[in-house]
Amino acid sequence: MTMPDTSLSDTTATSRTDRSATPLLRVRDLSVRFGAVTAVSSVSFDVGKGEVFGVVGESGAGKSATARAIIGLLPPTARLGGSVLYKGEELVGASKARLRKVRGPEIGYVFQDALTALDPVRTIGAQLAEVLAVHRRMPARQALEVAADLLSELKINDPKRTLNAYPHQLSGGMRQRAVIAAALIADPEIIIADEVTSALDVTVQRKVLDLLLGVCSARGAGVIMITHDLGVVAQTCDRVAVLYGGIVAEEADVIGLFDAPRHPYTGALLRSMPRMGESGAFVPIPGSAIQVFGTLNTCPFADRCERAQPRCREALPAETRTPGGSYRCINPLEGMA
Repeated sequence: MTMPDTSLSDTTATSRTDRSATPLLRVRDLSVRFGAVTAVSSVSFDVGKGEVFGVVGESGAGKSATARAIIGLLPPTARLGGSVLYKGEELVGASKARLRKVRGPEIGYVFQDALTALDPVRTIGAQLAEVLAVHRRMPARQALEVAADLLSELKINDPKRTLNAYPHQLSGGMRQRAVIAAALIADPEIIIADEVTSALDVTVQRKVLDLLLGVCSARGAGVIMITHDLGVVAQTCDRVAVLYGGIVAEEADVIGLFDAPRHPYTGALLRSMPRMGESGAFVPIPGSAIQVFGTLNTCPFADRCERAQPRCREALPAETRTPGGSYRCINPLEGMA
């Protein structure tokens, strides 16, 4: 997706957000390990009511591991550390029964691959009604009526036909809307959208994003937008955390990030993306994304960074706070505006 000119965007930042003084979700020093591999080393961020918070980075940066750790969807072999506070309640170490009650009515999850997320041998209606039966104790007939209303809100022209359909009978865009409906139907306060447009045709992507954000906005729900696509971030997010090597390399409001990035990795990502109205060759990031083993004790981007210094390989840079966010770098950029 081509990265738009964020200075002209009317879909970002404070025009949509009513950020509460106390965040709905507070993630602090989150870590995730799979054996010797450290997928997430130290991730911290807040998400407020009605806010769209982006988490962006390359494959292997720790985005999906972070998202799944929040609601306890990691495999049993994963070792989880740090803190995830939802409305002040600690979710790290919570019982399986409590996490099952959080997933759905409190925090919804939109999976990347709709075809595998949906049960192939049950109708869409049966799957949506089950969510309400489990979490809201709602009778089947009433649940189907609620599901039909939600599908209409998601711009599905014939909701009853869709409710009677099986996943393989729907297009990719329609299946993705069904997965969004499953995440929204119990009225959660936060939606985690994990690469929701990556499997869709480019002509369908914006429509699905607009529907997701429109319905979430109408409900006042916060959104965590997990993506590798800076174009999606520019079009949808209020604030964004840039992940690399399992850490938050930089966090900022979305316009500030695009106009004046501080971390060299953020700057490299922006230079590698097309911009509207500009021509010329893209500048690729040399090397490959790092895989971290054990404890991360250096800057994970040092081997690919043109601004690296010997000190970058001696310790993990401390977080530097700024008026609009933070970054981890001892030799930051001055901005690319």
